[in-house]
Parts: sequence; C-alpha cells; structure tokens
Amino acid sequence: MKSPNHITLPAEWAEQEFVQLTWPHAQTDWADMLDEVTECFVNIAKAIIKYEHLLIVCVDSEAIEPFFDEMELSKISFIEMPTNDTWARDHGGITIFENGKRTICDFTFNGWGMKFAANYDNLITKKLFDTSIFGENTDYKNQLNFVLEGGSIESDGEGTILTTAECLLSDNRNNLSKKLIEKQLKEYFGAQKILWLHYGYLAGDDTDSHVDTLARLCPNNTIVYLKCDDESDEHFDALKKMEEELQSYSPLGVGGSYNLIPLPMADAVYFENERLPATYANFLILNNAVLLPTYNSPKDKIAAEQLQKAFPNREIIGIDCTALIKQHGSLHCVTMQYPV
Repeated sequence: MKSPNHITLPAEWAEQEFVQLTWPHAQTDWADMLDEVTECFVNIAKAIIKYEHLLIVCVDSEAIEPFFDEMELSKISFIEMPTNDTWARDHGGITIFENGKRTICDFTFNGWGMKFAANYDNLITKKLFDTSIFGENTDYKNQLNFVLEGGSIESDGEGTILTTAECLLSDNRNNLSKKLIEKQLKEYFGAQKILWLHYGYLAGDDTDSHVDTLARLCPNNTIVYLKCDDESDEHFDALKKMEEELQSYSPLGVGGSYNLIPLPMADAVYFENERLPATYANFLILNNAVLLPTYNSPKDKIAAEQLQKAFPNREIIGIDCTALIKQHGSLHCVTMQYPV
C-alpha cells in the first residue's frame, strides 16, 4: 500500500544490498576492551557476509583485513573516515523509496540527546554517499533539521511505524509535541499509522528506550517483544504495561490484533556493578537469516526458538554479544541495512 506522496520506509525484512558496520578503534569508548569487542565485530561480519555484502566504515582498513580470508574480503567494502563510535544503527542513513527511487535520508545524530560526542559520526552518511557506495540510482536527502536514530523506529513497509514516546519526545532531540513528531514521521516516511509505546525500558540503556531494544515489527502482522515473567525484576511492571499496549494495537487496514510473540527477558548481566541492557529484541534481519544476540544463558535457546516462529523461513544464528552490552548496546545497534 503506497502513501499518497509515494514515499515508503521499507521493512527490515525487505531484500538488502548490504549491511554497514562502523568498526571500533582505540579512540572510541572500546579502548579498554578493544580485543574483546573486535572479536565480536569479526563474528558479526563473518555471519553477514554468508548472506550479503558488508560495508565496513573504519579508521584503518589494513588493521581489519587480516581477520578475513581472500574469499571473505571479496564480500567486504572498506571506507575509511574518522568516527566517534560504532553505533551504525543510529548514525547510519535511513533508506526510503520516493516514487520508486532509493533515497538515503541523513538525519541528525546528536549522541542520543547530546549525551556523547557525535561530531564525526554525524558526518558519516554524507561522506558515504559522496563515495558512490550507493551507486548512481540512489538519491541523498539532507534531513539534518530533525534528530532521529534508526534504532528509535520500526517499519512494516506498509505504512505503520512503531516507536517509543520516551525517545522521540525527549527534550534533547527535537523538543516537539507528539502531534508534530507524528506529522514529521508521516511526511518523511509516508507513514499512515504511528504506534506509540509509553511503557517499557531497560536498565543501563543510554538511548531513552529505543524501540529496537523492546519490540520489533515482523512479517505477517507480527510483533516480537520482550516479556518479563519475574515479578521481582525491576522491569516487570513496565514490560507488563508495554505488553498490554501491544495487545491493544491493530494492524493498518486489517483490524483485529497483532500476532504477538514474546521473547524472554535476558538474565541480568552486570559490569562494574551496573546492570546492562541485555535484550534479545536487538536482532538483525538479513537476507534468509536473522542474527540473534546471545548472552551465554540458557535463555538464548528459548529466544532463538521464539524468534524462529516470526521468521520460519530464515536461519536463526546466535552471536555472543556480551562484549557489546558493556557499552550499553547490542547487535542491531551496531548494524544498518541498506535495501536493494
């Protein structure tokens, strides 16, 4: 279903041309655990290139190339530039199709509401476009008058966007009313329906509750979401209320309710006496596969089985992300897909 202005924001399960990773280096917050996080990035990269091409944004490609063999390197493009950090989901370009033409939207990334430096990361998308990595048949749209991170919105490709009020209505991003934010989302993405989550959070999260840590739109009017069964867990009440919100939603033009598939709440993970935002909702959809973040827990297997229900025809591949959550993010957060 096309919106009147013929803009669509494709779902993540639409066919992809490549995925972007922005590689960690010694001038990032990963400095004290660079070997550990690099191993995780290599594992993610090797999983991606089994299914599609990979773009690695980095400060030094020669330092990364030895991790891959010749065949693997043939499926990787390296583009060098300065970077502050590694969260490609939030500084990467957001792809729309406008009158059928692929367009890379470059929104402002301000370090999740000016919490962290983002002066280099906010320039990445424009620099990538200038390298012609997207090819000749792709347009660039400067949307720098609006702050938006890719992890804060979910699209079904049919006109519905799922997001959280905590993030999109935060003072340090756009400081606009809900009504005005909705108007902007409909204008930028051709959206016809905005589903707002007012509940749900993760301890240790820096993003003001990005939706990709809590609930995800999936094919066939399905939403996969975090469910907490432990009444003693601090997240129990908020996630219960989030579940009730999800139960009240109906798919655009279909009626009824969404098919809801719960993911287990990850076992609590602590680092330096702080609870980390470990979540199974932060998965990455690829062509013919889904990469699931895992945390060395018996719940990893349960999460994979639940996710398989949403993606019965895709391989579910676990990636140990215990390194990533030490900087308060996970697998989806460090990747950005670019559809064909």
